[in-house]
Amino acid sequence: MESKNAGYSIPTQRILSILIPCLFGWACTYFTTDILRAYSYGLFIWLPFVIGATSTLIYTYKKQSPAKAAKNNAYLTLLTFCIGLLLFAWEGFICLVMAAPIGFPLTYLGYVVAKAFSKSVSANGAHTAGILMFISVPAFMVFDDKNVVIDPIRSVTTSIEINASPEAVWKNVVAFPQLAEPTEFVFKTGIAYPINATIDGQGVGAIRYCNFSTGSFVEPIKVWDEPKLLKFSVEQQPAPMKEISFYDIKPNHLHGYWISKEGQFKLTKLANGGTLLEGTTWYVNKNKPGFYWTIWSDFIVHQIHERVLSHIKVQAEIPTRK
Repeated sequence: MESKNAGYSIPTQRILSILIPCLFGWACTYFTTDILRAYSYGLFIWLPFVIGATSTLIYTYKKQSPAKAAKNNAYLTLLTFCIGLLLFAWEGFICLVMAAPIGFPLTYLGYVVAKAFSKSVSANGAHTAGILMFISVPAFMVFDDKNVVIDPIRSVTTSIEINASPEAVWKNVVAFPQLAEPTEFVFKTGIAYPINATIDGQGVGAIRYCNFSTGSFVEPIKVWDEPKLLKFSVEQQPAPMKEISFYDIKPNHLHGYWISKEGQFKLTKLANGGTLLEGTTWYVNKNKPGFYWTIWSDFIVHQIHERVLSHIKVQAEIPTRK
């Protein structure tokens, strides 16, 4: 039985090899993100592997298929799965792009394992393997959810040298005026970026507001050592990004998965009379696997730091330039 599309004959087996893993993957994605509210190994590691493997097992079931065709079919299945996440308003474009470097290699690995397996077992064995793989995904996701771990607090420090005294820099650290619209590509993708900072009060207990494109960080001051150290906790924070999507979506991972804990600005007087300004953020990233997602989050925090520190440098050096 065949299906006709634009004059080309598409075997029903190929359609099923894409449709079945995608339907299963969408159901599992809903299960882990909306019911378990977990973004972890089951979603980002095991599901892409199983999509690649089951797509290949179905595509090669009871027939010999060229390796390239089976591999491309596995990639097409993952791509269809991702497009579905966009169309169903479960996820935004940028987050899917961020997940791609880990998703595509795992889909390829699933294809490799399934292709080798299908050559060495009977059709019934391949059928059983596919069913077991499907069962393993929600089981892995439930295990992920029950396996409670303490997420480590990470710190990111960025520094800049400023041709101004610590006293001049301090005034612009405590609060700074409106920044220009960002030119950095990362901030044009929906990632939240700083706009300005204000403060209510002075000294320990004062409340600093670092205003971002998505809302405000509310930062009670913990250390006020003028003009050397300003340290604050984070009492409230906005969403880390606005998703690029066909819809106005707010996935669960935008709330409570990237958590800013503390921040500080450290000012050190240099021998030439200038200032070394260091900005540090302490945060928790609950998305798994941590070894992968913290690469992205560390990079983004550095970009935010550089935007703020460069602005402070310009503001502090204005008297020098006059």
